[in-house]
Parts: sequence; structure tokens; C-alpha cells
Amino acid sequence: MIRFTDTLAKEKVAFVPLKENQVSMYVCGPTVYNTVHIGNARPAVVFDALRNYFEYRGFKVTYVMNFTDIDDKIINRINEEGWDFDLITRTFIREYLRDMRHLGVRDANIHPRTSNYVGETVAFIEKLLSKGVAYVVDGEVFYDVTLYEGYGQLSHRKLEDMMSGARIEVDQRKRNPGDFTLWKPAKPGEPSWESPWGKGRPGWHIECSVMATSILGETFDIHAGGNDLIFPHHENERAQSESCTGKIFARYWLHNGMLQMNGAKMAKSTGNIISVREALKKYGRDAVRMFLFSTQFRSPIDYSVDRFEEWKKAANRVNESLARIEELFDGVPPYLKRESQWVKDKRDRFVEYLDDDFNTSKVLSMIFDMVKEINTTKDKERLTEAYWIIKGEFGDVLGLFTEVPSKKQQQSGSAFDDVMETLISLRAQLRSKKMYEQADFIRDSLSQKGIQLLDGPEGTKWQI
Repeated sequence: MIRFTDTLAKEKVAFVPLKENQVSMYVCGPTVYNTVHIGNARPAVVFDALRNYFEYRGFKVTYVMNFTDIDDKIINRINEEGWDFDLITRTFIREYLRDMRHLGVRDANIHPRTSNYVGETVAFIEKLLSKGVAYVVDGEVFYDVTLYEGYGQLSHRKLEDMMSGARIEVDQRKRNPGDFTLWKPAKPGEPSWESPWGKGRPGWHIECSVMATSILGETFDIHAGGNDLIFPHHENERAQSESCTGKIFARYWLHNGMLQMNGAKMAKSTGNIISVREALKKYGRDAVRMFLFSTQFRSPIDYSVDRFEEWKKAANRVNESLARIEELFDGVPPYLKRESQWVKDKRDRFVEYLDDDFNTSKVLSMIFDMVKEINTTKDKERLTEAYWIIKGEFGDVLGLFTEVPSKKQQQSGSAFDDVMETLISLRAQLRSKKMYEQADFIRDSLSQKGIQLLDGPEGTKWQI
């Protein structure tokens, strides 16, 4: 039986879906004003892999991840840099999807945008007003947190302690310091929409309540995201949703721990980040995903160059073993025609580990143990079994080992990178001295060996 540590229950509970053999999941997605770093990628990678696991276990999954395209950060960048509203949001939605696909994250079944649900948001707020849990002041609509009995249960805080909590601004117009905005009046030059309270835009928290209930229904199975969203975002989502419908909003709340760099949360606001693109270029997809799976998803994880280098080596070891099996069979080994006890035992352990709070770190340890085992055997049947269970089952769920790298790719470690940088520097010097024949010799020789040099405004890059 699948069990998770539920944030609301604050303990490990059995997962029982609302509908038999079906799972409905809503994951809080990015605010689209910039490209993403690997801290942003952790919930995307983890909860996409959880979707894979549900499907592996036979569930039909409806997976929703939103794009927040109405937000102060977006408006600030528009005002500072002169972006067009639609252009900035479309640009960074496209860039996010590009980065996630390169990272091996599947698109959600539905990727709703806040701006496409403004009409539904207005209707949702009107219902809260009709129930007396919201109020209007100067064209701004607030939610009264004291009128929801369960307020504070998700974040396990007392109401009086939360009044001065995260993202709460002092506003004398509020009935209570902790009341939050459902609808903001428009300021000059800001994107805005019509409403019964005047032109404005949705508040931060209302958007996810509206999109989740519009797509998945008033009650759905899993709401997930980073643990930095527990308060106030998810606390407020839960309050306003259950006040509106009178029903349980999300039946299970799952939260991943933060990615830390130099002891602090990875965040664009501090510049304390490494982008997804930079990480993929330096370490490769498997190493990045292994790093993100190396700690149980609820726990924080610390970024360091040394740790990433170790995971790069670990990923290469697995891929080299899979490549050796392919060489032995002169291609992909034949599919398994029967299931041996060895395969059953490995599969049982895989399910045991992921059923228990989705413990991916134990699965990685098991994969490395299997690689050690197959590196010491010439038994073709055992090698075939190992190949398909590592690559075709465990790797498929975790989004790993989708491509066995060539020998050239396996060589692309730090020493190889250094050699390439030296050759690129030498070629640049030759070109500066107008020694084009010698410079072209370097380029052409590398090309014959499958390495392409790409000259651009930021200098010369290389790729295999």
C-alpha cells in the first residue's frame, strides 16, 4: 500500500484515491518572469516521477501544473524593462517547458494559466462574498481568516502567531492583520481585467484554488509543491476553497524540501542559484535527476559542485554498464520472456521503497548494487534481466537512463572539458593572428571525431 507523510496530518498515512484506480494531482507551478534554476526544478522532477510511479502501479493520473502569469514579479519586470505582458509570459512559459523537457520532465496533462481563468476567479470571489467570509474595501476584496475554523491547521500554526507571518503587509483597511487579498485594484499601467469591484487582477492565492477546482473538481486527491508554499499560499488556498465549496479541498498535501546553496534557500532574489541549463550542460540529465532523487523528497538538499561531480560519475558508471551490455549483445538485448525470482525480488524492493513515502534514495542505492553485481558476471540471462529492469522499469519511472551515451560522451568529464577549452583557446589565438588554415584544421579534425564547434556572440561552444 502506498503511504505518504501528509503535511496536514503530520504523519504517514495510507493513500486511498477518491476514485478507484484514478489519481488527480495539482502541483503549484512557476511564476513566469524568468528562466528557472534547479531549486524550481525539484518539485517538477519529483512530482512528475511520482506521476510515473502511479502509472507504473496501474493508476490513471490526471496531472495539473499551473503557470502563474499574473504576479507582482512579472509586473515589476514589465515596468523595469518594457516587456509586453503577453510576450513576457508566453516567452517564459515556453522557456520553462523547454528546460523541463531537456531535464526529462513530461508536460502536465493540463498547464492552466491564471490569465485564462479570470472569469472563473470573479465568480469564485462572488461566492465567497455571498457566504460572508470576504469583504470589499476601496475596490479590493479581502478574505477574513477568522471565519474559517480550520485556519492554521495545514501549517500547524496558531492564528494569532500567523498575523505577522510571511508576506502579510500591514493594512489598516483589513478587519484582521492576517486577512489576504482575493482581488487587487489596478494601478496605472498594470495589466487589468473587469470585475464587479472595478478593474483589477486576482490575488496570489485565489488563482490556484480556481484552477484546481475548475479542472479537477471541488475535491481532488493530491495537492503538491515546495514546502515554502505551505504558509501562506497553501494555507490560504485551503481556507478559501473549503469556505467556498463546503467540501474538503485536497485530500493529501505533499511538500518537497528546499534546495539549498551555501546554507540558504536557492532563490533568484539573492542570486543564490544555478540554472537548469547550466546544470544540464555541466553535469548531464541523469546526474541532475540523481542528485534531486538522492535525498527523500521532503528533506532539504544541499547543492555543491563536489556532490554534483560525484553524481555525474555515478550516472556514468550506470550508463557505461548498460553500454557494455549493448556491446555484448551487439545492440539492445532481447526483451525478457519470463520473470525470474531475481527480477521479482528486485521489483518487490523497488515497490517497497517507493510505496514508503516515495523513497527514491533507496532505489538509487539498489540500482548501484545491481550495477556492481552485473559488472562481475558474464551470465547473459542475468545481464539481460538487469538491463531491462534498470533501464526499462526503474529508469523509466525515475526518468533515468533514457539514452546510453557513446564512449565519446562518457569521456566528457572535467579533464576532457579542459582539453576542449585549451583547443578552443588555441584556435581563437590562431584566428586572431589570421592563421586561418591552422585554425580550420583544429575545427575540421574535431568534426571528423564527432565534436562540433559552434561560434557565437558569447564565444565558441562545443558539442558531441
